[in-house]
Amino acid sequence: MKEYDHKQIDPKWQNEWEHSNLYRAVDFADKPKKYILVEFPYASGDGVHIGHCRTYSMIDVLARFERMQGYNVLFPMGWDAFGLPTENYAIKHKINPKVVTKQNTDNFRRQLKMMGYSFDWSREIDTTEPSYYKWTQWIFLKFLENGLAYKEKAPINWCPKCKVGLANEEVVNGRHERCGSEVEMKELSQWMLKITAYADRLADELDEVDYPESIKAAQRNWIGRKTWIDISFDVEGTGQKLVVSTTQPETIYGVTFIVVAPEHPIFDEDKKFVPEEYRDTVLAYKKEAQGKTPEERADEKMKKTGVFTGLYAINPVNGERVQIWMTDFVLMTVGTGAVMGVPGHDKRDFQFATQYKLPVARVIVGPDGKTGEINKISEVQHDAGTVVNSDILDGLSVDEASEKIMDHLVENGIGHAEVRYNIHDWIFSRQHYWGEPIPVVFCEKCGTVPVPEKDLPVVLPDVESYEPTETGESPLAAIDEWVNTTCPTCGGTAKRETDTMPNWAGSSWYFYRFCDPDNDTAIADPEKLNYWMPVDFYDGGAEHVTLHLLYSRFWHKFLNDIGVVPGKEPYRARRNHGMLLGEGGTKMSKSLGNVINPDDLVEKFGADVVRLYLLFTGPHEGTVEWSDRAIQGVNRFVRKFWKFFMENANAKKKTDDVSELGVEIAVNRLIRQLTDELPQRKFNTSVAALMEFYNDAHEKPVTIENLQKIAVAIAPMVPHVAEEFWSAVGGNGSVHAQPWPEVDEKLLQQESVVIPVQINGKVRGKVNISPDASEDTVRAAVMALDSVQRCLDGQDVKKFIYVPGKIATLVV
Repeated sequence: MKEYDHKQIDPKWQNEWEHSNLYRAVDFADKPKKYILVEFPYASGDGVHIGHCRTYSMIDVLARFERMQGYNVLFPMGWDAFGLPTENYAIKHKINPKVVTKQNTDNFRRQLKMMGYSFDWSREIDTTEPSYYKWTQWIFLKFLENGLAYKEKAPINWCPKCKVGLANEEVVNGRHERCGSEVEMKELSQWMLKITAYADRLADELDEVDYPESIKAAQRNWIGRKTWIDISFDVEGTGQKLVVSTTQPETIYGVTFIVVAPEHPIFDEDKKFVPEEYRDTVLAYKKEAQGKTPEERADEKMKKTGVFTGLYAINPVNGERVQIWMTDFVLMTVGTGAVMGVPGHDKRDFQFATQYKLPVARVIVGPDGKTGEINKISEVQHDAGTVVNSDILDGLSVDEASEKIMDHLVENGIGHAEVRYNIHDWIFSRQHYWGEPIPVVFCEKCGTVPVPEKDLPVVLPDVESYEPTETGESPLAAIDEWVNTTCPTCGGTAKRETDTMPNWAGSSWYFYRFCDPDNDTAIADPEKLNYWMPVDFYDGGAEHVTLHLLYSRFWHKFLNDIGVVPGKEPYRARRNHGMLLGEGGTKMSKSLGNVINPDDLVEKFGADVVRLYLLFTGPHEGTVEWSDRAIQGVNRFVRKFWKFFMENANAKKKTDDVSELGVEIAVNRLIRQLTDELPQRKFNTSVAALMEFYNDAHEKPVTIENLQKIAVAIAPMVPHVAEEFWSAVGGNGSVHAQPWPEVDEKLLQQESVVIPVQINGKVRGKVNISPDASEDTVRAAVMALDSVQRCLDGQDVKKFIYVPGKIATLVV
C-alpha cells in the first residue's frame, strides 16, 4: 500500500491477532511473569469514553513493550457491571438489568477490540455472572465467620434520589458521588465490614509498596490515625465527668470553653443535666444539627454555630470554670465528641469565640515574640513557639510541653492516651436490586444464619419491578417467593436478607479471578495465584484511591490472613492516570456537547492515529486537553511516516548498498530513547522522539535492517501500522512477537552534535561535542574557541549555562 488505509489495515490485523491467540498469557511459563492491570470499567450505556481510550492506549504500550522484553505478560480485561446506573436505566426503559448489562458489555468489548488493545480476552470476567459473584458471596461468608461482618442499626448517609445507603467514601462535599444529589441522614439496620481492624496495617504496610507519596498520603489521611489525650473535666453541679479529647494537650491552660457534639450523652433529655431554662434552646439546636450531614457539619467554610447549655466544666489543671457549648461542628465520631476550646491557638475556636464573645487566652509565644492579646485570626498560631502562662509548662517548647503535660495528666489520673482513626467500618448494605445478594437468612429460632457454601451462589431472582422502596428496603423485599425460605440449620421457616452488596464488592477481588477465570471450586487455583500475584503494575483513577484501592487492600490482607491468597499486598506498584478534558479545559459531559466518541475517530483516522494522539497529549499522570487540531497533525504525521517507510521498503536497500551513518545513529538514538522512556510511561516524549527521528531521516535512504528495527520499536505505540511495516520488510511472524531491538551503544558514543555558543544573547560560534559530555568538558571546549576568546577580550565570565545537546550560553 502506498497510502495509509486504516479501514483495510485495522480489521486485517485485529482478526489475525484474535485467531492466533497472540496475546494470551501462559500459566507457569518459563519466562518471568509480568501482571499489568488497568482498572476494569463500569460498562455504562454510553460506551467507552475517550478518557478510557487514553488510559488503555498508554498501558497497552507498556504491556506490548514488556512482552518484547521477554516477559510472560498477563494483561486482562473484564466488566464491573453491578450498580445503580444500570438499575436506573433498566427502571427508566423497563428492561431487565441483565439485558442492559449484556448490551453494554458487548458494545464495550467491540470498541476495545476496535482500538487494537492487546488484552487477553480468554480471561474476560463479568462481576454480574453468578459463577463470579458466587465467590464474592463466599468471601463475605468468610468475613462473617471470622467476626469481621456484623449488622447494626446506625445513622447512615442516605441518597433520596437513588433511595440507597452510602458509605462515607461515596459522599463528596455532602453529595452522592454517583448522582450528585444532596445526602441526608437516615437510621437503618446495615451490614458492616470491620475494616477498622486492619487500619494499622493498611497505613503501615504502604511502606512496602511502590506507590507515589500522594497516594500513600491520601490513604493514610483517610485512615487518620492519631494519638489523642482524653482528659476528664468535672461538670459543675452534676456529679458527672466530661471526657474531652485533644491532640494538643500543651494548650490546656488556654482553655476558655468546651464544645460538645449535639449527640453527646450528657445532653440526653432523660438525664436532665442541662438546666431547665436552657433545655428548649438546646433541644431545638440539637434537632437542627442532626438534620445536617457530617460533611456539612465538618465543612471548614461553614459558619460556626452553637448554643450555651448552662453547664460549666472545671479545668483539672488550674480549677478554672469554663462554659460548655453545644456545637454542630463537633462530631461524636471524632475523639470523644467533646473538645477543648483554645481560641488563642486554633483558628476554628477563635472564629467561634469571636462570634459569641468568649475570652481568648495566649499560652504560646510564637517565633515573632509577641506576647500581647490575640485580636485577629492572623495572630492565632500553634506550630512552634514557647509555652507561657501555663504554670509547670512555662518556658518549654511546644513539643516539650506536650510530652510533660501528657505525663502529668496520666500520673494524676486525669487523662490517658488513646489511638483513634478517621476511618470507620465499611457500610456494606445497599437497598437496591442490581447487586450481589448477601448470603444470609434470618430464622426466629436460630437468628442470623449463613447460607451454606454448597448452596452458593444465592442468585438474584428475575423481577418485574426494580424501583427502590420508600421504606428504605430493597425491591427484593417485595418478592415473597424469594424472601421466604427454610433455615439451613433447623429446617424451620426463615427469610432471606434483602439488602445487596455495594458496587465495590466485586472489584475488591477481581484481580485474582483473572489468574483463573473458570475455576468453579475456588476463587482461583492457589498455584496460579502464587505464580501471577501480586499485580506488578496497576493503573487507575485518583478518585478510587480511598475507595476501591483501600477496600481491595483490606480484602487482600484478610484473605491472606486466612490462607487464601499469597503476600501482604495485592499490587506491587500503583499509578494514577490523569484526566482528559474537553477542548478549552472543560470536563467532558453530554450537557456541554463535548463528549468525544472513539467510534467516530477510528472511522475517520484509524485506531493507530487515535492511539498515537492520545499518547502525545501529555504526561501519563497529567491532566490534558483534547484538541481537534492536534489530532489532525498526528494524522498527517502518520501518513508522512507511512510514505517514508514504504518508499524505503520498496527500494529494498541493504547494508552493502548504502551505509548512512546519520540514519544508523538516528535509529539507535530512537531505540535508546524508547527503551528508556516507555517503561517510565513517558509516552508523550516517546512520540516526540519518533517525530524527531522522522525529521532527521526522512530524506535519507534507510536499509532493510534498520527498517526492521524501526518497525519493532514503534510496534507498542502503533501496533497495526507496525505489523504492516514488518510484513513489508520481510519480517517473519507478528512484529509483536519479536524481541526488542538492541541499541548499538558504540555507535551512539561516536555521535557528536554541533551546538551554538551565545555570549550575552548573541551567537558567537559553534562547538562540536558529544551529547553525553559533562558541563565541564563543554565549557573547556567553548572557552578554547578562537571566536569566543576574541569576543571575551579579557572579560570575566559571570555565568556559564549549558542545556545538554542544545546550546551553551556565557554571560559576561
